[in-house]
Amino acid sequence: MSTLHDTGYRGFASDNYAGVHPEVLTAIAEANGGHQISYGEDAYTERLQQVLAGHFGAGVSGWPVFNGTGANVLSLQAILPRWGAVVCAETAHINTDENAAPERVGSLKLLTVPTPDGKLTPELIDRQAWGFGDEHRAQPLAVSITQTTELGTCYTADEIAAICSHAHSLGMKVHLDGSRIANAAATLGVDLAEFTSKAGVDLLSLGGTKNGALGAEAIVLLDPAAGDDAYGLKYLRKMNMQLASKMRFVSAQLIALLEGDLWLRSAAHANAMAGRLAAAVGNLDGVRVTQPVQANAVFAILDKAAADRVRKDFRFYDWNPATGEVRWMCAWDTTEGDVDAFAAAIAAEVA
Repeated sequence: MSTLHDTGYRGFASDNYAGVHPEVLTAIAEANGGHQISYGEDAYTERLQQVLAGHFGAGVSGWPVFNGTGANVLSLQAILPRWGAVVCAETAHINTDENAAPERVGSLKLLTVPTPDGKLTPELIDRQAWGFGDEHRAQPLAVSITQTTELGTCYTADEIAAICSHAHSLGMKVHLDGSRIANAAATLGVDLAEFTSKAGVDLLSLGGTKNGALGAEAIVLLDPAAGDDAYGLKYLRKMNMQLASKMRFVSAQLIALLEGDLWLRSAAHANAMAGRLAAAVGNLDGVRVTQPVQANAVFAILDKAAADRVRKDFRFYDWNPATGEVRWMCAWDTTEGDVDAFAAAIAAEVA
C-alpha cells in the first residue's frame, strides 16, 4: 500500500494525531516472528511487569489494554461495587469525552464537581462525598483524578497525597487517569512513583498512545496487598473486550517507552513545544491564554472568525464555543518550525 496522506502536515488538535514513534515501531518489529503464548502469557508481558515495578515499586501489576477509555472503565469497575459512585471533576475525561462508556459499559455513577482548573481538592471532593449508608444515594466510594488534567494543569505530588489521604479516611479508593502521565512527570521533574504509588494512589490508567505508542495502554494496580485476583481485573478485562490475544505487541510498546527514557524525552519535548507556542502568541492582541501551560496543551480565547481562518491550514478544536476558547495540543513529533508557522498564522489572522 502506498502512503495515503501528506506526511509533512501538522495539526494542533490532539496529540493523538501524531504517528508512532520510530523506536516503538522498532520494538513491535523486534517482538514479531515465531510463536508466543497468547493472552498475556508471553515473554514481553512478563518483562513489562518488571519494568513497571522499576517505576512504581515492587508488587505492582500491569494489565495491558487497548485504549484509555477501556483502562478507565475497567479500573473503576474493579474498585467499585454495583452501588458505588465516582467523584470526579466536571471536566474529567470520563465525564466529558467517553460518551456513556462509564455509565453504559461500566454501570458507574459519576458524581461531578465543577473546578476552575480541572483539579480536585479534599474540600471539593466533600461536595459529593456524603450520604454514606443512605440507600437512596449512590455511595461515593472512589475518587478519579486526571494527571495532567483536561485543562492541561498538573497536580503536585503533595496535592495528590492530600487527596489520597482524605479519600482513604472516608473509605474511598483513588484512581488516576494517566493518559498524559509522562507529561506530568516531565513538568514536575520527579519520577512516576512520586505522585502515584508513593502518594497513595490505588490504581492508575497508564497512557502510551498519546506519547508515541499505537493503541497501547495499561492498568497498573499499585496495591500489592490486593492479591492475585487484582479486584477481578482478570475477568473484567475479558468481559469488557480489552484482552489482547497477541498481547506481546501491546506490551512491547510499553517496554519501549518505559524501559529507557523515551517516555520522558517525548513528553518533555511536547511540553516544551507547548511552552514555545504560548510564549509566541501570549502577548498578541486578540489572544488570551486561559490556563497555566503546565504540559503539552495551550488553552486560549480568540475571535471565532480568526480561529476558523487559521483552521484552514492547522486543525484544532473548540473547547468552549460559547466563550471562543480553543485548545492547542503539541505532540512528541511537533517541531519548533511547526510551532513557529502556527504562531505566525495566528498572528496574521488576529492582526
